[in-house]
Amino acid sequence: MAKWGEGDPRWIVEERADATNVNNWHWTERDATNWSSEKLKELLMGLWVENEEGKCEITEVSKVEGEASINNRKGKLIFFYEWNLKAAWTGTSKSGIIYKGNIEVPNLSDENDMDDLDVSVSLCKDEPETALLSLMRREGADKIRTALAGYVGFLKTEFTQGMILPTANGVTKQTAQGTTKTSKTQIGSCSAAPPPSNTGVKIPTCKFSLKDTFLTSPEELYRVFLNQEMVQAFTRSGAMVEAEKGGKFRLLDGNVNGEFQELVPEQKIVMKWRYNTWPCEHYATVTLTFTDKGNETELKIECRAVPESEEERTRDGWQRYYCHAIKQTFGYGARLC
Repeated sequence: MAKWGEGDPRWIVEERADATNVNNWHWTERDATNWSSEKLKELLMGLWVENEEGKCEITEVSKVEGEASINNRKGKLIFFYEWNLKAAWTGTSKSGIIYKGNIEVPNLSDENDMDDLDVSVSLCKDEPETALLSLMRREGADKIRTALAGYVGFLKTEFTQGMILPTANGVTKQTAQGTTKTSKTQIGSCSAAPPPSNTGVKIPTCKFSLKDTFLTSPEELYRVFLNQEMVQAFTRSGAMVEAEKGGKFRLLDGNVNGEFQELVPEQKIVMKWRYNTWPCEHYATVTLTFTDKGNETELKIECRAVPESEEERTRDGWQRYYCHAIKQTFGYGARLC
């Protein structure tokens, strides 16, 4: 028998006052089935698309059959989910004719990539042919995939709170693992790199700006950048966000970090922002300006003091891993008319 203090530290329960799952070593499981069922109904119900032919809307989620769970083993989160979904949609043409149809998603699973998800859209028996069916099969199916991608994001963030317990030194380590492919949502690097040493050399910098539009309100889009769970959803990775002036943020497993310098609700966010691979303590200044355009919000992104050698990477990162990811996760990008 090992002497006191010389045993395997994974089993030394006195390191935690409550002696619960020391160092997250033991296998724990959380059933996410009921939560998932409600979340899927919430995300799909009322989803709609529209064009010059008319408007289509999901009016009923008739079947949510399957299961979901999250397992914690040695500090790693492993996600399992498998769902068979059925829903009903109603289309109304510009002339007022109403059509009814069905939707089936038979393979929403951790084993399938979201881009390969089968979304079957059909008309009910005896319904006449209509151009609205093509609308639902294209834009409608894309919006359904976006909503279901949002479910997976929320499953990995909203439902996992508290599954990774602090260790003796108060540090919480959390890594997510599943049977799906490695997340593509990484900015510039597949792993977090340690910050380089300060060379003491002044580097040439540049500035650039981007504009994009989102089919949501300034209030909601502003919240996406400051709500930790929403940030984790669209980055599909761990994040730390202190939503206050002077508050720190850390995204994408440490690849991006910074500090909020100015927060004007629904109007503007100013932040110090950097890749972890940039010279030590060098930050760009990023200003986000939100403008209400009626049915959509225009976002202007101004980046200053970006290292010249990093301009293309930074520009591409904001376009792909912020703007595109937010639209894909929350459905703010589908053109409805």
